[in-house]
Amino acid sequence: MTALAGRQWQLLLPDSAYTEPDDQRYESGGKDRTFPHRLPSDSGAMAGAILDTPWMDSLTLDFALDGARALGLGRRTRPDVLAIGLSTTDDIGHTWGPDSREMHDHLLHLDRYLGWFLDSLAVLVPEQRIVLALTADHGVVSFPERALAAGLPGGRIRGGALVEELNRKLGAADRNRPLLFESSGLVYMDTVLLRRTGLSRDSLAALVEARLRVLPGVVRSWTPRTLALAPDTDVVASRWRHTLPRDFPWVACATPAPGYIWSDGAGYTTHGTTNADDVGVPIVLLGVMIRPGIRSDTVRTIDIAPTLARILGVRPGERLDGRPIPGLSPRR
Repeated sequence: MTALAGRQWQLLLPDSAYTEPDDQRYESGGKDRTFPHRLPSDSGAMAGAILDTPWMDSLTLDFALDGARALGLGRRTRPDVLAIGLSTTDDIGHTWGPDSREMHDHLLHLDRYLGWFLDSLAVLVPEQRIVLALTADHGVVSFPERALAAGLPGGRIRGGALVEELNRKLGAADRNRPLLFESSGLVYMDTVLLRRTGLSRDSLAALVEARLRVLPGVVRSWTPRTLALAPDTDVVASRWRHTLPRDFPWVACATPAPGYIWSDGAGYTTHGTTNADDVGVPIVLLGVMIRPGIRSDTVRTIDIAPTLARILGVRPGERLDGRPIPGLSPRR
């Protein structure tokens, strides 16, 4: 990896092949906004900076291939599972946005890296013994400044600032021991400190939800009591319900309008909403034993495990949340 110190991330294709502008003032905290992007020459600084370049995924796949070779994966009588996390798309999405030239070029690199990896894996393991599942853990929302520049609704919802204000008003302003915490529109609490406020959990939840509800960009909000009463047909409420463990000490949650993100600062974009662009991800299954085709209906990431189990003829050892995707029965 040290050989990459000082290297430049250059565009893979000619400049004319990219429709995205190369310089947006809101990208990357206002710094390093245009190609080429140079890695620091100092190896220590480079170790962090490489996360924002396609080379990180190349190194990860190289490491995974070495591991598969050393462990003899795919060459035994029982199925082996090789799980690889390629996180550069996440880092580039945060830094430059999902619709940036950087994301476009990174995906071109990633496509080539995956091709190299699968070709190399097929040398170790017969191709007919390989099943590939490719997906993502979440989406990423475009920079809200991009929406505003196009005359569309958008903005940053300062949930952290609201919680700081509420902590002060409730006499819990100690940063080392606050009462309330916020993450992506979810406000939760220190249950021990709650007793000092003299409020019940329901009263605190109602207070916080009332303040969350009126933040610019928020379209819906709930307390534990109101979320429990929401019907199963309420898709957004159901997403929140599936996110929150029953014993988690939360007091309020909220969902922003499209184009808005939970953010107390500028210079980056993020994920963490229940909107379609944030929760929808592609799922690709590939293998000679899988019937080819494109599905127009919706499947879930939790359906991948039972689907692979059925394809491989493996009986799950415990109850799975998902279900096998119909129409992918193994070829005969």
